[in-house]
Amino acid sequence: MQTLKDSFGRTFPYIRLSITDVCNFKCGYCLPNGYQVDKSDNRKFLHLEEIKRLAKVFSKLGVSKIRLTGGEPTVRKDFFEIIKILKNDAGIKRVVITTNGYHLNEKAKMLVDSGINGINISIDSLKRNIFKNVTGHDRLPEILQGIKILQQLNFENIKINAVLLNGINASEKDFDLWGEFIKKNKVDLRYIELMQTGDNLDYFNKYHISSKIFKDYLNKKKWIYQTFGKDAGPSLNYINPDYKGKFGIIAPYSKDFCRTCNRLRITSRGDLRLCLFGSTGISIRHLLQKDDQIEELQDLIVGQMKFKKESHYLELGETGLTKNLSKTGG
Repeated sequence: MQTLKDSFGRTFPYIRLSITDVCNFKCGYCLPNGYQVDKSDNRKFLHLEEIKRLAKVFSKLGVSKIRLTGGEPTVRKDFFEIIKILKNDAGIKRVVITTNGYHLNEKAKMLVDSGINGINISIDSLKRNIFKNVTGHDRLPEILQGIKILQQLNFENIKINAVLLNGINASEKDFDLWGEFIKKNKVDLRYIELMQTGDNLDYFNKYHISSKIFKDYLNKKKWIYQTFGKDAGPSLNYINPDYKGKFGIIAPYSKDFCRTCNRLRITSRGDLRLCLFGSTGISIRHLLQKDDQIEELQDLIVGQMKFKKESHYLELGETGLTKNLSKTGG
């Protein structure tokens, strides 16, 4: 069986599949003016049969985990059909999603019933006014209610992502607030360093702060660093026996961040991206049209692995093709 392995010995059992560019939030670091139609690309988003073939090809290449991202993936009317397709592929063992939590209180039971294996929810602050200012929506209460419903339904694999923003959510009081939350809730909270993209330089310069501030806080509070295997991904995780949940740090500007890279990306219009901040990408959509194209597509994907770079070089200000994070799922 062919496998996905690059020139640096890294293997790739994990795909991030964007199923739409559309997002209904207006987060300052991503889409401050809301979603704008890209008139330079009139291709439609991947349809169900293409996604089915995509899953089949990657499962044959050793991929066992697919994360659905966007944009906001749940805005697609066939969102739950997509989950069903992925769950029906015997090679795909884990189907997880990243969402902004829009109407999570209404969708929680459907998500659990769909059989997804995990959910990541973007919540940049537990302070309602801050949440509204960052996202452009006053929906924090319904998202927290949705998390509560998920827990009542015994759904355990819940993670919250918060982008670390200097002067907005990066104080010790903010960290304490999250600490109180995960002390009572079995939820993992991960702070992610703000990343520069093609169109957010001013915002980045104003609000970027090193995740060291949060790491120092965790060390001060005696949180214990938890180690995982080499394919666990980039999050640095911390545990405390007195807390139900965990803290995590995703620090893309740190040394050796890319050393444990274990994922590839597919855009909503069928482009293969070897890196979130890569400067190249190829369309594989033309090989998703017929079942008899699978071997040809496998060969194409495997052949691309030699072009994957050792690092994203984000620390050098290289943002590649990533105009904003809605394009490739963040």
